[in-house]
Amino acid sequence: MSDTVDQANEAIDDSLQFADEIVTHAKLQFIELPQAAGKAALITLDNGFDHTKPNTFGPGGMAALTEALDAAEAEPGLVALAITGKPFIFAVGADLSGVPSIQTHDQAKAIGAMGHAAMSRLSDFKVPTFALVNGAAMGGGLELALHCNYRTISSGAAAIALPECFLGLVPGWGGAYLLPNLIGPEKALQVIVDNPLQQNKMLKPKQVLDLGIADAMFAPADFIEQSLKWTAEVLQGEVDVIRPEIDRGEAWTATVAAAREALEARLHGAAPAPARAIALVDLARTATPAEGFAAEDEALADLIMSQELRAGLYSFDLVQKRAKRPVGVPDKSLAQPVNKVGIVGAGLMASQLALLFVQRLEVPVVMTDLDQERVDKGVGYAHGEIDKKVSKGRLNPDKANRFKALLQGSVTKEAFSDADFVIEAVFEDLGVKKQVFAEVEAVVSDTCVLATNTSSLSVTEMAADLQHPERVVGFHFFNPVAMMPLLEIARAEQTNDTTLATAFAVGKKLKKSCVLVKDAPAFVVNRLLTRFLGEVTKSVDEGTDFATADQALDTLGLPMSPFVLLQLVGPGVAYHVSETMNAAFPDRFYVSENLKRLVDAGKTAVWSYDAAGNQTVDPEVLALFEQGDSPLTADQVRQRALDAMAQEVQMMLDEGVVAEAQDIDLCMLLGAGWPFHLGGITPYLDREGVSEAVSGKRFLAPGLATLPA
Repeated sequence: MSDTVDQANEAIDDSLQFADEIVTHAKLQFIELPQAAGKAALITLDNGFDHTKPNTFGPGGMAALTEALDAAEAEPGLVALAITGKPFIFAVGADLSGVPSIQTHDQAKAIGAMGHAAMSRLSDFKVPTFALVNGAAMGGGLELALHCNYRTISSGAAAIALPECFLGLVPGWGGAYLLPNLIGPEKALQVIVDNPLQQNKMLKPKQVLDLGIADAMFAPADFIEQSLKWTAEVLQGEVDVIRPEIDRGEAWTATVAAAREALEARLHGAAPAPARAIALVDLARTATPAEGFAAEDEALADLIMSQELRAGLYSFDLVQKRAKRPVGVPDKSLAQPVNKVGIVGAGLMASQLALLFVQRLEVPVVMTDLDQERVDKGVGYAHGEIDKKVSKGRLNPDKANRFKALLQGSVTKEAFSDADFVIEAVFEDLGVKKQVFAEVEAVVSDTCVLATNTSSLSVTEMAADLQHPERVVGFHFFNPVAMMPLLEIARAEQTNDTTLATAFAVGKKLKKSCVLVKDAPAFVVNRLLTRFLGEVTKSVDEGTDFATADQALDTLGLPMSPFVLLQLVGPGVAYHVSETMNAAFPDRFYVSENLKRLVDAGKTAVWSYDAAGNQTVDPEVLALFEQGDSPLTADQVRQRALDAMAQEVQMMLDEGVVAEAQDIDLCMLLGAGWPFHLGGITPYLDREGVSEAVSGKRFLAPGLATLPA
């Protein structure tokens, strides 16, 4: 088998440069198992760095693993082989740094062959093999464990998953074949397809055990010792690992068919990777390991050479790197300490902010509102959310009590007198916000940062009448605050470096991905979504059928259709923002009179649903709408919306709203749930030719988020 590995490595070495690979070494030692069970080989995966640089597998790492397996196989008297990782990390899969340099299908196919050749040796090793999953195990790391005969998992392990479909790949080193044959197709498809499509959902150790992926779970304090003791008990027959019989008949076929139907309803063919993964699981019912692995090699090669993967890797790079090193930010040494936070407002958004600040900063947080009833309601909501975490075991009671003690309410802004950071979360009205800031400035220190959570109004105008406008900054969160990772930080004309540095320092402590934006109407996400929604609404106003307009962009695989998005945002908010944007850019942003009728009538949604979940236009909404006689086709609606977004992206770049197109993509990925397989908005517009048609040029250089030119 090692000859096959050598051939695979040679195929890659001859044509690719994995210059950035951090080689994961396979450190081999021979140990005596407990209970006089005999001699075992123990391989520890370790790339020489701490847990912040997880173990990955590239050609060098695979060669190191192969060498260790060769040495172990040559050792006489072995009764078992165990493999584990460095502290907190088992392995997190393939090193993808070399993928952008892959030029041919054969090179891509060699990646799959390399992994299969090395890892499948664990399935056929001369003695039983045990994976001791001590920490994060994702992608190829989890597949390595699946190739072993037995698996233990630490109850403290984090990040267990097969996330390949999230990036535009499939589990290509055995996972798509081994997992369904271990736990059945339904559970396997949950891990391989469903979880990645739910914003890359991870498994907890107990779930890994309950699913049958792991055979035993032990506490992290003595995980290796307990796992080796369990290994000895398995070898000596004291522990019998019983796995369920897998139904390979009609139930398997029905499960696969249901998965295909659900995927089509969700993504409408927009992303090829999940469909290929389902096909591999289908094949696993009857295929031999060799046939299953060969099919994985082909699927992996096809996807590596696809535009979707390059877009997925671009998305991943933005989220993992650019989001952690925002462009244009003043030196962090300029940031002021924040030892107390004030929040103006006690509504739902303000309460969510209060909860986030108190949990992340662990400093006193005080909320104010017009009367005690509103204050009590806001504080009560936040306290109630803390209690929920305690009841679910996600927060210990002592810390919960501390958080609740730190989070207080007041009906007077005098409570902000010693605050270092005050953020307003009141109604989107410029006059109201200006008044709020004037009242706050009268009681806070000259160095207190004043932040606004506005989604569309001018921060510069908001600060214009203050004595110290330089300490005002936009701090735009997305709803729900706890879940959405993006924070748009807007620099107004007067905002100084100290204020901006403090804002970014606070954002980092809040564990948000911060993007610096210019103080321009609606910043990035809301500006693009408002333009997009306006074009779709306009098509309906002109006479296009509701369903045709709402489904026109299904082929992009967006997280929700336009009118479902309208329901989430709220027609009132959407209409208000469209008015604001129309005032700023009347030639591009549409204000719908039909939407105003919807708001005036108190309607919150276009669609209504019957008991079976069938979607129809709410009859009352249909009666309110006055439509023209110029309907568009779905293709025309889609093209209109894409052209509009391309125009708006170019406008934002020309205006300097962000530093580069990558920042727009990052905002859409993290603030609008834009699918990873699209790479954000600009790679998609480039691939479809819309960028050049509208702006005369691409937004990104060829090869950055697409296949090399």
